[in-house]
Amino acid sequence: MTTMNLAASGDGTSTPSTLPQSPRTVEETGLDFLFLTELLCKVLFLRGRMSLADLSSHVKLHAVVLESLLDFMRAEHLCELSSRGDTSASTFFQLTDTGRARASDFLNRCQYAGPAPVSLDAYAAQILRQSIRDVRYTRTVMEAGYGDFVMHDKVRDQLGAAMNSGRAIMIYGPAGSGKTYIAENLARLLSDYIAIPYAIAVDNEVIQVYDPHVHQLKMQKAVVNANLDRKSVSDARWLPCLRPIAISGGELTLDTLDLDFDDSTRYYQAPPHVKANNGVFVIDDLGRQLVSPQDLMNRWIVPLDRRRDYLTLHTGYKFQIPFDVIVVFSSNQDPKELADEAFLRRLGYKIEIGPLNEQQYRQVFRQVCSELAIPFSDSALHYLLHEYHYKEGRALLACYPRDLLGQVRDLALYEGRLPSLTADAMDWAWGNYFMPNG
Repeated sequence: MTTMNLAASGDGTSTPSTLPQSPRTVEETGLDFLFLTELLCKVLFLRGRMSLADLSSHVKLHAVVLESLLDFMRAEHLCELSSRGDTSASTFFQLTDTGRARASDFLNRCQYAGPAPVSLDAYAAQILRQSIRDVRYTRTVMEAGYGDFVMHDKVRDQLGAAMNSGRAIMIYGPAGSGKTYIAENLARLLSDYIAIPYAIAVDNEVIQVYDPHVHQLKMQKAVVNANLDRKSVSDARWLPCLRPIAISGGELTLDTLDLDFDDSTRYYQAPPHVKANNGVFVIDDLGRQLVSPQDLMNRWIVPLDRRRDYLTLHTGYKFQIPFDVIVVFSSNQDPKELADEAFLRRLGYKIEIGPLNEQQYRQVFRQVCSELAIPFSDSALHYLLHEYHYKEGRALLACYPRDLLGQVRDLALYEGRLPSLTADAMDWAWGNYFMPNG
């Protein structure tokens, strides 16, 4: 199927993505004729009488494709014309009694009645066209993407080079050092957008891929108009979205990485790493999952090596799916405690996110004061550093200024006054935040 250009990223650092063109025949959809017939029956059953234009808009297929399906359904006495308008788009259809009975059976088998899926072959080809490994992260992109976020220059350069490698990354360091923030923003550094399907069909089973919690629409989706020539529109089964980022934490299990089949709706949700294709999948707090880190790491050996994964339907049908994901493992533990040497070799970069130096800590402290409308005091910061951090051997972690200054603001709000930085305020904040001798 031919494709249409979307756009390159604003700074030209990534390869332009493409949206497939709208199919004109059932064969060009890549889907089985009877599968699409069942889909139309279910939509008409649930929504009632519909015009051709509304039906086209709902299932995201051009009217010329639907006309052949509806002609078949009329011949089989599954649907009928309820009224005919001036144009084919304003022609209305409804199910017959036979059609409603058949649709009820179809819904018992699978309740999916949304936009038509794309084929697995079409999905695999599109993933390859818009691969995350074709994106180039430059120093300019990294500096602009992290803005005022304070980090060591070496860490920023390591992250940029790691993203260009296309390999898995391990980010480790103490809690509160900013690992999660850094990981979450890796996929948001570029403004290019890619094509995400509503769903894919595998062996006539539906797997829902688009997830508004993972995929951020970049622009209004293409609208299928029954009166437009198909060359002027893109395939509306695909949505242009920013490169995705999926994040899993302590709730992650091995089952989470398989297809999620809903026994009530009878269709699937794609696992998080499939939703993250062409983007980033962050496994946060590695080592705190119910599954052991070793078992979790072993699950990734084949996908990381071969750029593909294998999933299994509840029917037992096993299929291959692209794995075009940069996996970012984030942990408070030393990588050597989490995986053996064989797996660690598969990680392109092991990047330590450590404490800030005093100059960086001061910069973060000033930023937070500005955000919370607390007048900065050099003497209060000096007191905090020398009476607490250095005396107690407490590392200068990036999280502390926000957490401690938040305590100062909270007390001021409670007492109905403007916040100010004093030695007493620092004593109050430190005492609340850290346990005695903690």
